[in-house]
Amino acid sequence: MSAAFEDLVVITGFSGAGKSTAMNVFEDAGYFCVDNLPPEMIRGLVDLFRHPGSKVERAAVVCDVRGGEYFEAMVAVLADLPLRHRLLFLDAETETLVTRYKETRRRHPLAPQGSVTDGIAEERSALQPLRERADLVIDTTGLSAASLRRRITNELLPRTGQRLAVTFTSFGFKHGQSRDADLAFDVRFLPNPHYVPELRPLTGRDERVVEYIARDGKLAEFYERLYALLDFLLPQYVSEGKAHLTVAIGCTGGRHRSVAISEHLAGRYGAQDGMVVQVVHRDVELT
Repeated sequence: MSAAFEDLVVITGFSGAGKSTAMNVFEDAGYFCVDNLPPEMIRGLVDLFRHPGSKVERAAVVCDVRGGEYFEAMVAVLADLPLRHRLLFLDAETETLVTRYKETRRRHPLAPQGSVTDGIAEERSALQPLRERADLVIDTTGLSAASLRRRITNELLPRTGQRLAVTFTSFGFKHGQSRDADLAFDVRFLPNPHYVPELRPLTGRDERVVEYIARDGKLAEFYERLYALLDFLLPQYVSEGKAHLTVAIGCTGGRHRSVAISEHLAGRYGAQDGMVVQVVHRDVELT
């Protein structure tokens, strides 16, 4: 059964005002995203998504002055679209845009040989008709990327169906740090089953290993404090607009303690509404 295409968001505005960040918000929310799409191709994309058999329900496209002469047709194209759409316009003060260009050392698309200020002035004139018809204008002057994500999430994303994807991953420090972790916890202070011959071949999935780790009461104390921290942090990441969070648990070899704790946390938080949880054991099969 094909999906019904129901939501199109068009993102435009100044170069350097945060359009890439905005597109990432929609991509993380499950939207089909296209960057630097010439305006005259929007109609064809909509027709494609509305065609029987399409599985795309929501899409976000970025159209801006990089489209050159094609960009001039954007107002007319949007007025002629066969479905309701929302137009997000990202603005910023000239001084802020100039500073961002200096930081990235990129040339302005409308002034490849001239000054950035001249390019911004020309861009401001070209964008004014779109700014006037935008459903939401966000001035990103002084806004951090996280603040922009939160603003877009709160004002443009549907409230239903938003869930934070949390990955609990175990790893062993002797095999290297977990490089993609948002939060990392070192649990090498807990009793190590590696030094018990009958437990060494097992993993943290085995109840005998879990019982050994918990034998002195330190594991229960750790969970008590970790629950309080995660119960506070996870809703904060949701309100920030974060779509995915990786929580890494590290022990010496990544086979016993970190595996047991990752499994336990995945079970606890996987049972809660509003989260999609998976568990990954990076080093459990290594020696």
